[in-house]
Amino acid sequence: MAPIHPQARQELPSSAVYTVSELNHEVRSILEANYPLIWIEGELSNLSRPASGHLYFSLKDAHCQIRCAMFRPYNRGLGFSVANGQQVLMRARVSLYPERGDFQLIVEYLEEAGAGALRRAFEVLKQKLRAEGLFDDARKQPLPTVPTRLGIITSPTGAAIRDILTVVKRRFPALPVLIYPVPVQGVGAADEIARMLQIANAHAACDVLILARGGGSLEDLAAFNTEVVARAIDASQIPVVAGIGHEIDFTIADFVADQRAPTPSAAAELVTPEQAQLQQYLTKLRWRLVVRTRARLQAERQKLIWVQRRLVHPRRQLHDRIQRNDALYLRLRRIISSTLMTRATHLAALAGRLERVNPAVSLRVHRARRAQLRQRLLNAAGQDLERRRLKLSALRRQLDALSPHQTLQRGYAIVTHVPSGAILRSAAAVENGDRIQAKLARGELLCTVDQVSTP
Repeated sequence: MAPIHPQARQELPSSAVYTVSELNHEVRSILEANYPLIWIEGELSNLSRPASGHLYFSLKDAHCQIRCAMFRPYNRGLGFSVANGQQVLMRARVSLYPERGDFQLIVEYLEEAGAGALRRAFEVLKQKLRAEGLFDDARKQPLPTVPTRLGIITSPTGAAIRDILTVVKRRFPALPVLIYPVPVQGVGAADEIARMLQIANAHAACDVLILARGGGSLEDLAAFNTEVVARAIDASQIPVVAGIGHEIDFTIADFVADQRAPTPSAAAELVTPEQAQLQQYLTKLRWRLVVRTRARLQAERQKLIWVQRRLVHPRRQLHDRIQRNDALYLRLRRIISSTLMTRATHLAALAGRLERVNPAVSLRVHRARRAQLRQRLLNAAGQDLERRRLKLSALRRQLDALSPHQTLQRGYAIVTHVPSGAILRSAAAVENGDRIQAKLARGELLCTVDQVSTP
């Protein structure tokens, strides 16, 4: 790279020149802001555990490696001893160590790769179903306060069914129980659990279901971390309570179920009311009902006595109604008569106004006016016509007096040159041999000039 010219160096803005520390810290901020927690699998190497208790190592595969750091608060709970060459699965944040400019991972969780595949599949499915909304509280169904029949989907030979039945017998022995037997681990267990959920919904014999299994490893609980079971729980029209494993165990079924219980026994306690408490509650309700019924009867009795005291004989009520009807009738007649008289007066006034503006009267006036105007127009037109006739006669006489035809009648002629048609007023205008035309009072003459005499 060519060196920067001194003049170009002076033109560079101060903000365009990084220090090494600024660049490393900015790159670390970009990495940490743009990469969320990730899962990554590989082989441990270059393991180092200093006195601080932190772990430093490299994670590699067949082609590449990356530096990693796992600080003491995160590695205290490791359930195995880490060593070089181990295949592990870890959850980490992408970062950069600014002092050396080393790209590295900050590890927050580490486990052996044997369980890593299941854990990774668990997290992938969990994120997928959460994004679809299967864990939303809005999809959860409420549990019945007092169920009429309890359905249990579990292994008929496991400890979970015994624990549930023990709790039900102790808390609410009158509750009928229907068991839907399924395998809870092994090949095909997930499909069988989903099928049994569908059967329970098709029968609709229960108003609450418990999906239960005892504790176990992640591999033992694998059937309850499958998509087919999760979607069967979500599709259930009957509320489902998940009581799977121990309190620290969480499965996909726990997140999708309408209620999650830490153990199968806790699930049974969640859906069954305490019979003794229920009996006390019913006794209290019965006593409240008796007290309120007695109070209501007493109030109704007092109301009946009050109504009896105010009761009037029907004949008296009938006479009162008759008198009231007669009074209303007479009042109505007076109102009608007054209204009719007012309306009649108003109608007469309107009739007078209508007569004054009657179109027939106005039409007769206009017809007479039109006849008068027509006669005046005819008279004026006749007078004007006679005046114009007299004027025309006078103009005709004047025209006749000035007309050349009158002159021609006295023996004169109009002579024109041929072929120009010009009127001849002097003999000098023609020469011997020219042709001329003479117009007489009756007829015309075409002549040839033989001799021209001028004064």
